[in-house]
Amino acid sequence: SLQRNIRELKSWLPRNPMKLDKEALPDLEETDCYTAPFSRARIHHFTINNKDSFFSNSTRSRIVHHVLQRTKYEDGKSKMGINRLLSNGTYEAAFPPHEGSHKSRHPIKTHGAQNHRHLLYERWARWGMWYKYQPLDLIRRYFGEKIGLYFAWLGWYTGMLIPAALVGLFVFLYGLFTMDSSQNINGITSDNLGDCFYSLSFPISYSSKEICEANETIMCPMCERNCTLQKLNESCIYAKVTHLFDNGGTVFFAIFMAIWATVFLEFWKRRRAVLTYDWDLIDWEDEEEELRPQFEAKYSQVERVNPITGKPEPFQPFPDKLSRLMVSVSGIFFMISLVLTAVFAVVVYRLVAMEQFASFKWYFIKKYWQFATSGTGVCINFMIIMSLNVVYEKVAYLLTDLEHPRTESEWENSFALKMFLFQFVNLNSSIFYIAFFLGRFAGRPGKYNKLFNRWRLEECHPSGCLIDLCLQMGVIMVLKQMWNNFMELGYPLLQNWWSRRKMKRRGQSMETKISLPQWEKDWNLQPMNLHGLMDEYLEMVLQFGFTTIFVAAFPLAPLLALLNNIIEIRLDAYKFVTQWRRPMPARATDIGIWYGILEGIGVLAVITNAFVIAITSDYIPRFVYAYKYGPCTDQGYRQEKCLKGYVNSSLSVFDLSELGMGYSGYCRYRDYRAPPWSSTPYEFTLQFWHVLAARLAFIIVFEHLVFGIKSFIAYLIPDIPKDLCDRMRREKYLVQEMMYEAELEHLQRERKKNGKQYHHEWP
Repeated sequence: SLQRNIRELKSWLPRNPMKLDKEALPDLEETDCYTAPFSRARIHHFTINNKDSFFSNSTRSRIVHHVLQRTKYEDGKSKMGINRLLSNGTYEAAFPPHEGSHKSRHPIKTHGAQNHRHLLYERWARWGMWYKYQPLDLIRRYFGEKIGLYFAWLGWYTGMLIPAALVGLFVFLYGLFTMDSSQNINGITSDNLGDCFYSLSFPISYSSKEICEANETIMCPMCERNCTLQKLNESCIYAKVTHLFDNGGTVFFAIFMAIWATVFLEFWKRRRAVLTYDWDLIDWEDEEEELRPQFEAKYSQVERVNPITGKPEPFQPFPDKLSRLMVSVSGIFFMISLVLTAVFAVVVYRLVAMEQFASFKWYFIKKYWQFATSGTGVCINFMIIMSLNVVYEKVAYLLTDLEHPRTESEWENSFALKMFLFQFVNLNSSIFYIAFFLGRFAGRPGKYNKLFNRWRLEECHPSGCLIDLCLQMGVIMVLKQMWNNFMELGYPLLQNWWSRRKMKRRGQSMETKISLPQWEKDWNLQPMNLHGLMDEYLEMVLQFGFTTIFVAAFPLAPLLALLNNIIEIRLDAYKFVTQWRRPMPARATDIGIWYGILEGIGVLAVITNAFVIAITSDYIPRFVYAYKYGPCTDQGYRQEKCLKGYVNSSLSVFDLSELGMGYSGYCRYRDYRAPPWSSTPYEFTLQFWHVLAARLAFIIVFEHLVFGIKSFIAYLIPDIPKDLCDRMRREKYLVQEMMYEAELEHLQRERKKNGKQYHHEWP
């Protein structure tokens, strides 16, 4: 009775709204059976209920494409294949047609789906299905395994972003809630909040409190001209905003994201193993690819015997290959230097704009000239990034063609690696500058370092440079994702609208359009881009870098990535189903070169986050002060007001009379230097060396700790799930039994047929 009551209770509970109904996807029902490569000689071994549906739509398209690739159109060993006819302009395009329209006059619930394309649109590509799981089996049937694996990976990545986004949001909210509470910090004790929580929240909030209350501390001018003396409390808003991202949860979140990246990649390998088994790709190997026409034309005079096929084929000599590779590498370094030049130009702009905004007529801009400088610098940098991306793609294309890769897959891998290197450096070079160079070489009052002996190098404001890093990451990430989404959907929509407009100009009515054959309707759609899925993977891999490499400075990055990817999945689905011609289905067992790139980003993320926490943020200087110089030196860290006086300790003193600008008295600046009245004025103090040693020690400990945890987790998680291993072993055992029984039946038939006597041990 208890079980019956539980079943009744479950029947009343709402079902999982993210899952698709089985009734909604009737075409996904498959017979549970074992598969093998098809052969007409063994057709009687296959269960064929319907010859028209025995092969999936994508398989039939691959068969036709296979035949077209190997059909001769003229005499001669190289006069063969549809690809050559496309390359020489005989045909304008070759593509498999869609199954029909993606829309219907009748609801799918009452009349069912007209075809797989209609079913994919209704259950996958519509925006109203954004919260549903993807019908991966149907995607694989219609578009092939390669595209199916892309959407499986994208869905897996998006799902794994949920815990990262929640933890990042918690860290941000923690900083938000403790930001204003810093003003009432005197009433907080370790007894009423607990030592553990107190040790995380109290130090950072107290430092922002000191900045906001420092109405008598005069700061040194931050530019050569037009900058006036300002009080420290004028940086209160910067201190509070910095606290949103630089708080007690920063170190925890950086470690969490490093572990998250490892878990994501390791569990993706398990997910991929399940998909390759379910999609019959375990024993599939890449077919021997045909040579690129450009490769054959270039090296037709040099031949060698292919070790696989045993046939002679064009061959690229090693000296020629090495020389071309050296030229390509030189081109890559030249483009990277061009990126660094663009970053340098933005730095020069910031130095010039800094003085201009400080003397601006508008009071708001004059008061917040640092924010205006950073904001306009970010926008200019973003425009440069998007402009250079167009140049990089053309250069990468030329360099890859210069190398003359042997096959299409080699060409795609080489092109993808170049595009990743170009765009990664393009996107992150300015971020690396702000994180690790901004304000590090500015000098001190009276002895500032100047660029070209003219412009004084930029300093960080009293609350640090972390707010500049957050602004740079946030603006670039948001604007780039918005631009990419527009280009992915808006551009094809405009092109298709223009094609329909030209049809109307030619006098084709809607009735004529409906009566057109499907291939002609698809001809008016946009072809899939020349690089296949490369652009889709590249966008997501660069986003993965944003969510991991500098996540210690911008904990909202996973949340922004999650929101973007929810849109991205349906955007790509809508584009594939409605706006693009149907791409040629292809088989693949993994995501290719991108997995290795993701692993490399995961390693780089650990290193950069260690440096961001140790160098860019004030996390280490605060802890050094609390343990060594603060009021809690003898009592331990978890005491009240352990950071009292930290801001004063982190500011050095300068004699304004040395500036020669009519000032008198003293001003303060961010550094650890001796005061002007000491025996060694303006030399680094002992506290500076303590902080430097602590920073280096933290980097070493953090990296070894996180790398150790990552390696241990990777060791614990097997690449193939245990139940899948059991299923594979079971299948192998049953296949052996079936082969043994088939051989016995064959021997028995032979004995009856020939009437021969066998030894007694044979049946």
